[in-house]
Amino acid sequence: MTRSVYRAEGRAIGERCLAALRAAGAAPVDADILQPASVLLDLYGEDIRGRAYVTADPLRGEQMLRPDFTVPIVRRHMEDGAEPARYTYMGAVFRQQEVDEARATESLQVGYELFDRDRPRADAEVFATIAGLLGDAPLRAATGDIGILRAAVLGLNTTDRRKAALLRHLWRPRRFRQLLDRFGGRRPVPPAREALLAQVDPVADLPPVMGLRSAEEIAFRLEALREDAAADPISVTELELIDALLALSETSPNVLAYLRDLSVDMPAIGAAVDGLSARLDALAARGVDVEALPFEGSYGRTSMEYYDGFVFGFYAESRPDLPPVATGGRYDALTAVLGGGTGVPAVGGVIRPELLAELEVGA
Repeated sequence: MTRSVYRAEGRAIGERCLAALRAAGAAPVDADILQPASVLLDLYGEDIRGRAYVTADPLRGEQMLRPDFTVPIVRRHMEDGAEPARYTYMGAVFRQQEVDEARATESLQVGYELFDRDRPRADAEVFATIAGLLGDAPLRAATGDIGILRAAVLGLNTTDRRKAALLRHLWRPRRFRQLLDRFGGRRPVPPAREALLAQVDPVADLPPVMGLRSAEEIAFRLEALREDAAADPISVTELELIDALLALSETSPNVLAYLRDLSVDMPAIGAAVDGLSARLDALAARGVDVEALPFEGSYGRTSMEYYDGFVFGFYAESRPDLPPVATGGRYDALTAVLGGGTGVPAVGGVIRPELLAELEVGA
């Protein structure tokens, strides 16, 4: 089948999903295709350029073809939205593809965003709603909780700078692992850095400052490197606890029981584990078979950086080559950033109807 067939069938599926969400009380919203790049760059840094299409406007500056709907919807809600609030939308999003040439750079999404202070109930509502819209498609669910890993990092007995660095790279597993190994003494300090810090005055023989960093910024960075070099390594026990958390892959009830045990030695994750327990109760109340629901300690760490709690996805069992047919998660911190410091608990999910069409046509 051609891409145009999947696109036509996908739009029909998307319209059905959109109508069902509107009937369930979600307000339809839209977002400009061109979004101000400054907002996305402030959120994600320069890394977003590798995933988004950037253009320049003589009056408005850099613009991006929207990589998703969540950010503009959060911005709108934080300006004048009431609580609780439910939104739905359908439209194209645009992502560059660096690895898979067959993966579309433009794809249709139908989404559901929920702003509600009852976190467990809201998580369960979004997951169950998305699952219901997927119907009988042959999909497997995946779940995780970024909030548990965040809590574990914040509870480490190490410097605030090290914690901040680890949190910044939660969504880059390889870099996160490198930092964790270095902070724990399992990876040596790079020779160039060791030689630099061994100098009494590392900037004495440098040429006049050029580029984007000022002399003060360079001095601040050197002080941070010295502080890190002087800090005690993260203990072997804490490293092993983080490793155990990341390696989790079991049914949710079994994971919950294991995390209860883990929290005895890692009390910082206690509240997040309680949140997982409450969410499983809420999911069960929604008719979800939590006894068979998978949970992975590392799941969601390559998704958009704004997820900070519950994360989920649905994948085609027979088509491992396809990206996830639906994904979602909690993004409380994003609302605080876009709300000027005042946040609102929020969770959302998206369906990619063209992928559902591809599964249906190919069945």
